[in-house]
Amino acid sequence: MQRSAGLYGSLIVDVAEGEKEPFDYDGEFSLLLSDWWHQSVHEQEVGLSSMPFRWIGEPQSLLINGRGQYTCSFASSFIVAGSNTTAGRGRQCQFLGHEECAPQILPVLPNRTYRLRLASATSLASLNFAVASHKLVVVEADGNYVQPFAVDDLDIYSGETYSVLLTTDQNPAANYFISAGVRGRQPNTTQALTILNYKPNPPFKPPPLPPPVTPRWDDFDRSKRFSLKIHALAGRSPKPPMKSNRQIVLLNTQNTVNGLLRWSINNISLALPATPYLGSIKFRLKHAFDGAPPPETFLANYDLMRPLANPNSTIGSRVYRLRLNSTVDVVLQNANAMKENVSEIHPWHLHGHDFWVLGYGEGRFVAAEAERHFNLEDPPLKNTAVVYPYGWTAIRFVADNPGAWAFHCHVEAHLHMGMGVVFAEGVDRVRGIPVEAIACGSTAKMRMASNDERGQELTRD
Repeated sequence: MQRSAGLYGSLIVDVAEGEKEPFDYDGEFSLLLSDWWHQSVHEQEVGLSSMPFRWIGEPQSLLINGRGQYTCSFASSFIVAGSNTTAGRGRQCQFLGHEECAPQILPVLPNRTYRLRLASATSLASLNFAVASHKLVVVEADGNYVQPFAVDDLDIYSGETYSVLLTTDQNPAANYFISAGVRGRQPNTTQALTILNYKPNPPFKPPPLPPPVTPRWDDFDRSKRFSLKIHALAGRSPKPPMKSNRQIVLLNTQNTVNGLLRWSINNISLALPATPYLGSIKFRLKHAFDGAPPPETFLANYDLMRPLANPNSTIGSRVYRLRLNSTVDVVLQNANAMKENVSEIHPWHLHGHDFWVLGYGEGRFVAAEAERHFNLEDPPLKNTAVVYPYGWTAIRFVADNPGAWAFHCHVEAHLHMGMGVVFAEGVDRVRGIPVEAIACGSTAKMRMASNDERGQELTRD
């Protein structure tokens, strides 16, 4: 839950010296999108682990580079007296004397192309990003080049990054709103807004047009159409292996464990053990976590479209052991939550790897049918993929990075409630583990015992 408290940032990785990116631009901006609650993270955690259960609720603000609005309308601050526009009703934002609260304006010159590096560090919200009157050309997703395509706006989920090219080809006498609004959940949070400032216009010159309207929150077909436009750029991204060595199907469900509301994967709700997996696997510690193999699929007669008749689940800390350098398919299967007609969007993020997104589908994943439609020619290489309500998403990756790696829903509260799994591969090959990485649980006791023995030897000497 630390991201909810503001612990996040961006790392920009430039191309290697002597290499060139497959697109040109005149300047760039980094925009970090996030959400913000007034309730403390501790209070949120307590509510999620209480009986009766207390949900964190929708965020009070959306932020662009840490700046946002609350109980006021930034848009209405620009309404000229006597105007009959209804855009941005509410109290006007007052920034005079409080510049640290003002949005970060993007100053641009006419007839230039700018790269916008977008990253979503939201704890809950799926977002839609737009710049009024301007097309956005998507050129990169999660650090990998994609076939360029133009959109009026784009959906971005927690954990995702995009690069888009924006050309300042509109009326240079005007400024334009930049907006980020909630998608995927019924919104109770106003848009985050800032300004694309065409120089030499004053930065807070009122834009003549209202902010872009965020698409309806539950128009998932629109979201899917955007996802399906993303393809790897030929010659700049490796193709996936044609076949996998293993397929793991992960069903995410909402359950109860001893009366507590939890999320589960194949009926196991993840609880991280006190001893870090890397140390317990490396040093073959018994009983540091549940060593039984986790289930690799779910019951064939499971009804995805209805709440569970028996919602009980179990807490677990099991690990999917992967053969080093093997090719693994993972299918994320969505289902109905505890309430009737409720199935949520979940952005899943894999540590330590990129993966190919092979396809999306409706309803139950049926391998014989779905695999015939997998995109093996130019699937995007990403590290975060969304699974839509009542649907499935299939990914493929090569287990070529020795270690223990989390694969989890990037919604903070959902991970806190158990929506995640752990993959481990080639841990025996990991060398030079920093002591800080194993300074908890049984590995910490091992270090203390080792230090005591060395101390006794020194005393005897």
